[in-house]
Amino acid sequence: MSNVAPSVQTVEARTHGRYLVRVPRTPGPWPLLMGFHGYAETAGDHMDALQTIPGTEVWLLVSVQALHRFYTRKERVVASWMTREDRELAIADNVDYVGRVLDRVRADHPTTSTLVFSGFSQGGSTAYRAASNYRADGLITLAGDVPPDVVERRAVALPPVLIGRGTTDEWYSEAKEAADRAALARIGAPVDVCVFDGGHEWTDAFRAAAAAFLRRARQ
Repeated sequence: MSNVAPSVQTVEARTHGRYLVRVPRTPGPWPLLMGFHGYAETAGDHMDALQTIPGTEVWLLVSVQALHRFYTRKERVVASWMTREDRELAIADNVDYVGRVLDRVRADHPTTSTLVFSGFSQGGSTAYRAASNYRADGLITLAGDVPPDVVERRAVALPPVLIGRGTTDEWYSEAKEAADRAALARIGAPVDVCVFDGGHEWTDAFRAAAAAFLRRARQ
């Protein structure tokens, strides 16, 4: 007697996500910079990176942690944005999650209309999806590629994009950067590229490029 293959079903489940907020010392309202960490990182990791960008002391900084948490071998709690399993459902969950965080932050803090998204590595894809669903003034991505769904369908037009790539980055290669620039050109998104000496990491050269990009976003 042969076994009958089980069918795959899904059900929506409620969960809670966390995000960090760094309020400037200066009076509001403030421009808003919202970022998304890389694979096996935390919101704290990305918040630390955002605070190293010159000039961000006058921005309201928000770092969002991915919904899927797990332990490293050293028992550190980290998170991932998604896997290939139930990919479309995970994308929808993440887009809705970003919108909920945006609404909460704007309700809790005085902000200007200026909004910039930021993402590192896997979080770069989340940043692209955020910027394709919620109107923004800029998008900063470091070592993160353009998801095909962003090219195929967008609720809003993408804002100007800053792409960062390290010359020794084995994951986000020169070929991937070229493919991303071509994809963004096809959908009319303005792109600046910062290529720096380094790998899959934040560097002073990229921080300087991000600082200049943020200054332009506020104008």
